[in-house]
Amino acid sequence: MRRLMFDAPPKPAPVRIEAETPADAAAVEALVLAAFGPGRFAKTAERLREQAGVAAAFVARDEHKVIGSVRLWRIMAGETPALFLGPIAVASDSRKAGLGADLVQACVDHAAHAGTDILLVGDMGYFERFGFAVAPEVQLPGPVDRARVLWRGADLPAGPVQAMR
Repeated sequence: MRRLMFDAPPKPAPVRIEAETPADAAAVEALVLAAFGPGRFAKTAERLREQAGVAAAFVARDEHKVIGSVRLWRIMAGETPALFLGPIAVASDSRKAGLGADLVQACVDHAAHAGTDILLVGDMGYFERFGFAVAPEVQLPGPVDRARVLWRGADLPAGPVQAMR
């Protein structure tokens, strides 16, 4: 009796978190637009990002396709130099895979290596696991829910947030 041997189908390559490249810009913009829509342009966080310089940016890549992104922007929070995290965008068909958390962790690791702190506007229930706390004395340059202004760093800053190039 002859046995037939079949090769197992190849496993898909794992999703990788990598530094964003200039070639990723259009894919990142499409992800952010799909995740947040044009309403994002009215948000205080977007106003701040428009004026700040990008300090670091990461993408989640499945094979050669960008399926997630996040950026860190240069800011001052009061007298403290810091990074402003966001937006985090993940393709709708990849949202339950934990990629958002992987992207946040890449930012946390980058900031730790750079010796700097992180500010973001987000949900405390999600970001607490990364070491974020509410930053009640930080003043963003526009309307924002104060309970969503979060900080990860040694000392909570106080004062206005300013974009840095």
